[in-house]
Amino acid sequence: MPFEIPLNWAWAKLGDVTNYRICSSCSVDDIGKDSWVLELEDIEKDSARILCLKTKEERDINGVRHSFKTGQILYSKLRTYLNKVLIAPKDGFCTTEIVPITAGVAIAPEYLLIVLRSPYFLDYTESCGYGVKMPRLGTNDAKKAIIPVPPIEEQRRIVKKAAELKTILSSLTEELL
Repeated sequence: MPFEIPLNWAWAKLGDVTNYRICSSCSVDDIGKDSWVLELEDIEKDSARILCLKTKEERDINGVRHSFKTGQILYSKLRTYLNKVLIAPKDGFCTTEIVPITAGVAIAPEYLLIVLRSPYFLDYTESCGYGVKMPRLGTNDAKKAIIPVPPIEEQRRIVKKAAELKTILSSLTEELL
């Protein structure tokens, strides 16, 4: 059966389908000692696997952090080529180099995760990032990024197919090792 593409796909600005950069910040003094505090080094590049979960009490930190909720997308705007983008497994606080994103009603968070981790989006961030040693994506450039937004049912099919392909790839990798 050939793959059918629905006719009502759209293109939208990331800032129009998410709350990009509208997040709560707080001083580390206001964070509870048992609260999870996520730093960039806690996230594995490319896989975005969380390498460790540390509480505020286990860290020597100061300054300001963003708060985030379970299910929000956590997007590293610093060195975007490292592809540190994940869905928060629980509530916590993160460095201000990570932007907590809530998807709007027209876009499934799992689909948005795929888009933000895609070569298409990485190419965009590389073309407009600023800074040489530690390039980052600016808020305005992020908000005006154009992303594909298929109907929600198509997004779910894409997410399901991506998960199936990831499972197959993992199995093949294990067989080769």
